[in-house]
Amino acid sequence: MKILFVCTGNTCRSAMAEGIAKHLLSKENLSAEVSSAGVFATFGTSASENAILALDEIGIDISKHISKPLTEEMLKEANLVLTMTLGHKNAILSKYPQFSDKVYTLFEYINEDKDVLDPFGGNLEVYRQTANEIKQAIEKIISKIKES
Repeated sequence: MKILFVCTGNTCRSAMAEGIAKHLLSKENLSAEVSSAGVFATFGTSASENAILALDEIGIDISKHISKPLTEEMLKEANLVLTMTLGHKNAILSKYPQFSDKVYTLFEYINEDKDVLDPFGGNLEVYRQTANEIKQAIEKIISKIKES
């Protein structure tokens, strides 16, 4: 299975989601290829300092993360595309409607109706809250994957 997380710039939310998912999947001995990208990302930016610090506190290292812009090829290769907001999902589907069967918001995939708010520019506590919210959602997603 190939899972792709998508946000805006691929330096905060999707970068954290990628790191968290890789960590949790390996703890469960589950094999999946996990990556991330941004709908408005530039190539080569590192994860934001507070994203790195927030995940470091829970034993996850994303210090080597490099941002990537979302491409059609990435969407083709992924089995599951999880966006941080409905806006991200709509941006993808307006350009690539053929992928509507595999693009969901992170929370939509676990039957919850909310977005992951952008912590960009926020303090470390805001990033901790965002990381925790993403982690809880990914734990539910992993349970769902294990059931199927």
